[in-house]
Amino acid sequence: MEHIDRRRTPRPRIPSWLPVDPFILALLATVALAAVLPATGQAAEVADGASTGAVAVLFFLYGARLSTREVVEGLRHWRLHLTVLACTFMVFPLLGLAAGGLVPSVLTPQLYNGLLFLCLVPSTIQSSIAFTSMARGNVPAAICAGSFSSLAGIVLTPVLAALLIGGDTAGFSADSLIGIVVQLLLPFLAGQALRRWVGGFLARHRRLLGFVDRGSILLVVYTAFGEGMVAGIWHRVTPAALAALLAVEAVLLATMLTLSWYGAKRLGFGRADRIAIQFAGSKKSLAAGLPMASVLFGSGASLAVLPLMLFHQMQLMVCAVLAKRRTPPGEGPSEGSARVRVPEPPEARVRTAL
Repeated sequence: MEHIDRRRTPRPRIPSWLPVDPFILALLATVALAAVLPATGQAAEVADGASTGAVAVLFFLYGARLSTREVVEGLRHWRLHLTVLACTFMVFPLLGLAAGGLVPSVLTPQLYNGLLFLCLVPSTIQSSIAFTSMARGNVPAAICAGSFSSLAGIVLTPVLAALLIGGDTAGFSADSLIGIVVQLLLPFLAGQALRRWVGGFLARHRRLLGFVDRGSILLVVYTAFGEGMVAGIWHRVTPAALAALLAVEAVLLATMLTLSWYGAKRLGFGRADRIAIQFAGSKKSLAAGLPMASVLFGSGASLAVLPLMLFHQMQLMVCAVLAKRRTPPGEGPSEGSARVRVPEPPEARVRTAL
């Protein structure tokens, strides 16, 4: 009788240095659904209303979860936080404006608007902390820097979008600015005001609320991409245009990683602080950018968020490799990360640190 080897063949596994964010896969599936079954007619109106409500809920939860204690304590390291803010809201936008010279020979005007919007979005929190910890950097500083960037982005991102993108190309207007205040800023402030009473409940139901976060963002993506399909804007995007966009984003990420690392060294920061500056100053938040784009760009949000979605996965993959290389031999994540309570922004629940 022939011998049968009953040992299970090991399944192929994705290398640890090449993280594929599960949430990105969910986003891609949502985009595919919107391409095949976009909402039309009355269903589109219902989806748009639900998306608007989901954005408000998302930022209410963000405000209710974000503890201000770490932010207040982090004010003592103001030079580092100003450096990260300068990378996020000064250097990034300047590079985005410089990329305007690539239109229309390399980038289409629509994709360039999305690239420029990407440069205006605040930094991440959770993934910056994870990579800073892995590389033995200043974890508390990464927490505070990410928190400051997220808070500032609620105001600075729409203001910069109004100044740099303008009304004719992106559909930005006074109504869009009012929409930002009503859908993003007011729910966030309400969450902060009610944190004393609802914070404990949110802490006890983090797993359940994580599904609310992810579902809200997926609904925003479905609505935006569905509207784009109905409007026929996806016929303007070719494989060559996507390849060009990826190449430009790779150069953008490499430039920011280089500038943040050597610029911090020139400013006199130590190794641990330079690591925090590099990882917090070179990233962009998908969880914050998607809802903002849906408010600012309306039916054009699908093309506006495409560069951000691609950049998000690219930054995770590149920074995972970089953080591993910066980890001292024989050492694991920073011990300080185990003693620091990490804030719970929406992106913490969509597993951007994986």
